[in-house]
Amino acid sequence: MRLFFSVLATICFAAVSLIAAAASAAPQNGVDYRILNTPQNTDSGKKVEVLEFFGYFCPHCNAFEPSLSDWVKKQRNNIVFKRVPIAFGSEMIPQQRLYYALEAMGKTEELHKKVFSAIHVERKPLMKEDAIVDFMVKQGIDKQKFMDTFNSFGVQTLARRASQLQEAYKIDGVPTVAIDGRYMTSPSIASAGLPPNQSEPIMLAAALKVMDFLVAKAAAEKAKK
Repeated sequence: MRLFFSVLATICFAAVSLIAAAASAAPQNGVDYRILNTPQNTDSGKKVEVLEFFGYFCPHCNAFEPSLSDWVKKQRNNIVFKRVPIAFGSEMIPQQRLYYALEAMGKTEELHKKVFSAIHVERKPLMKEDAIVDFMVKQGIDKQKFMDTFNSFGVQTLARRASQLQEAYKIDGVPTVAIDGRYMTSPSIASAGLPPNQSEPIMLAAALKVMDFLVAKAAAEKAKK
């Protein structure tokens, strides 16, 4: 029995050592992040643009949101942060428009996390306009004002633009983060070099570490121009 626990302790120590070694190594292109074949234009000035491609439907985006929000606050002097709601099918377009309606009404800070919670904790699908409108009314939002915003030309235009960005960046999964129009990473990409079957918190932490690295890299490259 003593031998069993000794072997188990050795295996655990080796696993922790591998994770620590991977975490301390500098992120590598093709392992921890990718470089876009076609760089995209940004309009962030001297700061570094950071885009989060996400979907309200995505449980991993929901898990990422708290730590990502903290990271954005930490990096706020260095970056211009934007969320890009994506749609892998037409049934997801209402949730794209929901996000941009919240932005247009100045309600993102108040309700963005509540939408995630409604879907992933309360199990409300919020996939169709009627369900979305009912939810917003329960949050104290004027029904007609929300519907007018949700169906406005401006919100529909932003949703189409989000789909164009999704295509330009070749997004095939979320959450994915694009930095300065050139670099891409995500929890799944950033943790690829770690031992398999990592917990989601470790994968999220790996992504944030790579994002720190890429923001610093992009900022240094901007400073040279």
